[in-house]
Amino acid sequence: MEKIIKEKISADHLLYVSLKYTKTSEVIVNLLIRWGVMIEHALNSMLVHARKKKMIKSIPTSPKPRIDLIKETFKKDKIVLETIALYEMFRRIDELDTESEGEFRKNVALKTNYRGEIIKINLDKLKEYSETLEKFINYLKQFLSS
Repeated sequence: MEKIIKEKISADHLLYVSLKYTKTSEVIVNLLIRWGVMIEHALNSMLVHARKKKMIKSIPTSPKPRIDLIKETFKKDKIVLETIALYEMFRRIDELDTESEGEFRKNVALKTNYRGEIIKINLDKLKEYSETLEKFINYLKQFLSS
């Protein structure tokens, strides 16, 4: 949990301080990467805890089977599924075609083509992602304490 909180603090700093002053798409990319790392730590913690609770038998070593196992194990938890959908995009953000829009201005945005859909990641979208991740971390705290 300590790693997750550390990553969240760094991500919050990028969102609320760095992005406020620099207003570049590079900060948005770094923020999404940081969130991806945070979610990865969280998912690993969930898998370890689920194995201790005998919800699953073993933990796969590669990322895709891990994600599939989490989707199957936590299919009733909407917040987990939403977070995994975000995580799948965040971990591929470096590989995706991206385009900067309105750099150094209030309306800075990162346009990316993900799964054939153009996604415009602006400040409002980032705040929406942040709220989703906040809910996920609260869920994670409850799950790990049970």
